Amino acid sequence: MLSIGEFSNICKVSTKTLRYYAEVGLILPAKINSENGYRSYSVEQLETMLFINRLKSYNFSLDEIKTILELEELQDEKLYADLIKKKKEIEKQVQEFKKTLDQLNDDILNLKQGKSIMSYLESFDIQLVEVPKMYLLSFRKMVHEYDFTEEYGICFSKLLRKIADDKLTMLAPPMVLFHSAEFSPSGLDTEFAIPVKEYVKGTRDFYPGLCLKTVLHGSYSNLSAVYTKQREWAEKEGYESNNALYEVYVTDPSQVLKESELITEIYYPIKKKT
Repeated sequence: MLSIGEFSNICKVSTKTLRYYAEVGLILPAKINSENGYRSYSVEQLETMLFINRLKSYNFSLDEIKTILELEELQDEKLYADLIKKKKEIEKQVQEFKKTLDQLNDDILNLKQGKSIMSYLESFDIQLVEVPKMYLLSFRKMVHEYDFTEEYGICFSKLLRKIADDKLTMLAPPMVLFHSAEFSPSGLDTEFAIPVKEYVKGTRDFYPGLCLKTVLHGSYSNLSAVYTKQREWAEKEGYESNNALYEVYVTDPSQVLKESELITEIYYPIKKKT
């Protein structure tokens, strides 16, 4: 048997943590002295503790680890599926860290060259354009921020299916119109749409008119920067909002290998302030 101190030292886990693990039922001492309360662990439990530490290093929660440990059958099958899931999560995190690191390096370089950390905003070009009337085949619904990625796939798939079934002519890439001024507890008033040639049931007129247009090359994370730049331009030149801001997805995100290949057009319908 090993004292809690010896067990702690071998596994590099504090005695406080071991006591907490026992409290939540993750790994219990093999023996507790009834007279002095001293805790002891078996040599066999060392591997269990190593297993716990390994899963923790993969960002498994204690509840997830406990579930796996309690499985009497199909533990390896469950573990395999969970490891695959964690692998995908970590790969996504690595990509996000890589993107953040690239951005950080750009900011350091700009400051080194005597530029502002916000100088990247200068790369966004703003055009004043007149957008003609179009017919939109669309779905409009309230969408929570965390559901957007899933809703893009679901709604655009439905729209493309209807276009194919009704033999409609698609005139431009998919787009999303944002009708809410701000987020509410029920989500954002969002319209998923595709411009089509024919005016049929399920379509509507949309006339954006005078718009600020910016073409974004790269990550969707820069959309807020584009919105900011457009609003600053409108305020400076004496314009105000006149319709729903909308984004046109020139490239399909599922068809590009890198975020840098994404192309998005952002339109901000405006009118002169009275």
